[in-house]
Amino acid sequence: MPPSLEMKSESAYIFYLSSGLKCVFTPVDAPVAYCALGVAAGSRMEPIRLNGLVHLTEHMLFKGTKKRSAFYINNRLERLGGELNAYTTKEELVVHATVLKEDLAKALDLLSDIFFHSTFPAGELAKEKEVVADEISSYKESPPELIVDEFDQLIFEGHPLAAPILGTRQSLACIQSLDLFDFVHRYFVPSQMVLSVVANISERRMQKFAHAYFDLSSAPFMAPPLFQGDFPAPFFREKHRRTHQAHCLIGVRAYSYFDPKRIALSLLINLLGGPSPNARLNLLLREKYGLVYNVEASYTPFSDSGVASIYFGADRNDWKRCSDLIRLELDKLCHTPLSLGQLHSAQKQLIGQLTIAADNAESKCLNQLKSVMVYGKVEPLETLTERIKAVTPQELKEVARELFSPQAMSTLLYI
Repeated sequence: MPPSLEMKSESAYIFYLSSGLKCVFTPVDAPVAYCALGVAAGSRMEPIRLNGLVHLTEHMLFKGTKKRSAFYINNRLERLGGELNAYTTKEELVVHATVLKEDLAKALDLLSDIFFHSTFPAGELAKEKEVVADEISSYKESPPELIVDEFDQLIFEGHPLAAPILGTRQSLACIQSLDLFDFVHRYFVPSQMVLSVVANISERRMQKFAHAYFDLSSAPFMAPPLFQGDFPAPFFREKHRRTHQAHCLIGVRAYSYFDPKRIALSLLINLLGGPSPNARLNLLLREKYGLVYNVEASYTPFSDSGVASIYFGADRNDWKRCSDLIRLELDKLCHTPLSLGQLHSAQKQLIGQLTIAADNAESKCLNQLKSVMVYGKVEPLETLTERIKAVTPQELKEVARELFSPQAMSTLLYI
């Protein structure tokens, strides 16, 4: 018999298989189905000497199983008009598929097969190492991306969160097929996995699919080391790069997924440098002074820490002025609370962005997977909206003073 439902959150149903694998399902009236399987095993889990192991494992999941060749895997859904893709972060590996609703069972069968029965052939591994090595080289030629990795290495020095997801050429050379098998055996266990589906099928049919393809035996899970370091003293690092621009990242270690202050921080980050052209730093540096083409703020939470940062690229002669203007803007937030009108406008904008994003079915599939993996539930959009509306000017000021003061923020400069 299929497992019984455990809870319903908004329109999402959450249930558990006997193996411990968590399933989250949202029914929709649409011809396209989305599914994703994720495991809470990101780059922070890998040994330092094997940095890049999880990302390489992601690539190798597509290179053959006990019953399917790499060619078959790459054509199984594409020949039906579907798509199969994957990504690795510091805390999870996710493979996701998009298919017509009548092909959902084929997609789920394939996800199960590549996660639990991959063979990691040595010949394919040798070729894929070269592919990833080229990806690393390409990444190093992109200062806006490279500077983020190097900042993490500085701000999380001595901890697995400091290591780059792609690894290095040197660490890739050390990885063998047995390392992939060992990692999968240790961490690819159903109790640490989430299956997420957004599709036009019934709840009972979804349960049958989950039971058929994912109700496997489970093994003990090895938890990653938690981050327990003190906040580092602010630093300034300057690195000379042969780029036509100066690239600068100003940031600080920030709140985890479980810190209630993360909502206020998200609001501040969106206000400062979110995707909208009316973000404060865009209006200041680009529209008012014409100093930059791109300036953006971001917040990346982890299960036990996080990073809040501001990035910009500018003419070599202008980076100092840009940095000073940013710090003046941050200083305003530290000492002058937003007016109620400013706060309501910022809240409305963030709520609008989240609501529009939630209307995308693929985003919904991946977001509900992440939510269940982190919190064990899917928070209704209405609940998140109310939490954003509840943020006060004083809370924003306190978060700004804690994170955005000169005593807290660090700088990495490419020039």
